[in-house]
Amino acid sequence: MNTDAHELDVHALRTMQAIADTGSLTAAAESLGYSQPALSQQLRRWEQRLGVPLVERAGRRLRLTAAGRVLARHAAPVTTALEAAAGELAALSGLQAATVRVVGFPSASPTIVPRLISLLAEHAPGITLTYVEEEPPEAVAAVRADRADVALTFSHPGDRDDPHGESARGLSVETIGSDDLLLVVPEDHPAALRDAVRLSELSDAAWIAGCPRCRGHLLEVCGRAGFTPKIGFETDNIAAVESLVAQGIGVATLPRLALTSFPPLPGIVWRPLEDGHVRTLHTVTARGGERVPAVAAVLDGLRRAVSAATGT
Repeated sequence: MNTDAHELDVHALRTMQAIADTGSLTAAAESLGYSQPALSQQLRRWEQRLGVPLVERAGRRLRLTAAGRVLARHAAPVTTALEAAAGELAALSGLQAATVRVVGFPSASPTIVPRLISLLAEHAPGITLTYVEEEPPEAVAAVRADRADVALTFSHPGDRDDPHGESARGLSVETIGSDDLLLVVPEDHPAALRDAVRLSELSDAAWIAGCPRCRGHLLEVCGRAGFTPKIGFETDNIAAVESLVAQGIGVATLPRLALTSFPPLPGIVWRPLEDGHVRTLHTVTARGGERVPAVAAVLDGLRRAVSAATGT
């Protein structure tokens, strides 16, 4: 195998990543803005230069060989390093215009992201922000695949499926705040009169669970409190959770950011949990991404926006 670095370029790395993501040369070409024949010809040239196949057929899909996977694995850090160099040069020459791609969890969209946009407009007006909602596992994957520059994510203590573990290996993860988990009960529920409530006091209650990750966390914290919650309804819709609680159908736990994202429905009350349950908020970037001036500005804006939204 000819492993001379001069035989490689960033386009080759990005192509391998695109094929890995799409499983198709046609789809990879479309995502990169090339025609399929042109990309196919370029792929053959790379294989001839390196002396090793980079792709192979797996049924109707195209998959990377071991050599192709090596190139794909280096795509994100190489791209980030080049962007960091370009950003530092731009900063030296006074150029500040840039686009930063951000992904974040749903309850951040109406609470943290508007604050971030306002901060950037005031302190870094040259930065254009794009934003897509993703749950933490998908957000981390987006950064790894270079579909996003910054992910705003959360994790629960003791989460067995924490996306900031093995799946974030090689990325930069920074803790930037925390978000209280609150109990939501009907206004005539006995717990509504308490300043803080122990979960164990609700062992006989009917429960309304949220998204799969939140449901898993509910099962875990209730298990630590000595009981298994009787879950009657499951929904990702925060307004639906509040409506079900208001009708006396059950109780729920929701993060403070989710509850403050819109006015509370009549007939419900929020109460802190005596055990002080929280979820931790993080940013995730490619390693070295913070050296890109525009990314650094967004990360600073997120720290300030999270602090303002959560008081942490």
